Amino acid sequence: MIRVEDLKTPTISELETLDRNLSFVPTTNTSPKVLSSSQIADYNSLGYLMPLDGLSEREIRDLREFFDRILDEALARGETSYSISTAHLRFGTIYDLMFHPKIVDAVSDLLGPDLVAWGAHFFCKMPNDGKRVPWHQDCTYWPLTPARTVTVWLAIDDASPENANMQFIPRSHLDGVIGYEESRSTDDVLNIAIEDVSGFADGPVDDALKAGQFSMHSDLLLHGSEANDSEKRRCGLTMRYAAAEVTAHLGWDAKGVVVRGEDKAKNWRNLPRPD
Repeated sequence: MIRVEDLKTPTISELETLDRNLSFVPTTNTSPKVLSSSQIADYNSLGYLMPLDGLSEREIRDLREFFDRILDEALARGETSYSISTAHLRFGTIYDLMFHPKIVDAVSDLLGPDLVAWGAHFFCKMPNDGKRVPWHQDCTYWPLTPARTVTVWLAIDDASPENANMQFIPRSHLDGVIGYEESRSTDDVLNIAIEDVSGFADGPVDDALKAGQFSMHSDLLLHGSEANDSEKRRCGLTMRYAAAEVTAHLGWDAKGVVVRGEDKAKNWRNLPRPD
């Protein structure tokens, strides 16, 4: 029996023992279904795409109401607004959302016809919560190889510079793994941080989204967000998708659910929908 709470983020020392290919793999799709050729070229060049239209007004309203309920339950248990992770294996509502055709069609255009969804994490910045997400590359703290994961950042609330939207460093995904340090700051949501991004030719770009819109970015792209100093909540759901050929170590194969095509190599356990 798989317990979601046992699927922990690996330590730096655990990750350093793994043989991983962490180089960007460009998309070569000549017949995309929903993205344009220029969008695919932009993704290869910049490392991200945004904004993209996803959920309808009714769908995002229902999702926000669902999140509000599970957030209240989490806070009542003494957890934080950032603690609701691996949500697709906890909640049938989020499991179903990972199959949403508008999202899966766009991701499949970047990663190919055989696709798994392996992560769903709510990043909810409460008003004036003082927490920042430091600059980081996702692939550095995931026990996956090769680096062929796309993160969908789905806005549950409107996200703008006012309430600390996510930011990207364009083209940083082309530089391979960038040196990082372990963060011990209680104000950092993550334990890995890249403090200085001034050496990049491109400065930060705001991932400003309306509720229901989403962005997509490479697992090698530098991104982060500042603390929310406003009176407005800023919540987004990160949805992680990988090409089925990706191999997961340290038990993370239990996270993967086939959402399109097939997992020919049986790399992922493809657990059933939760109740």
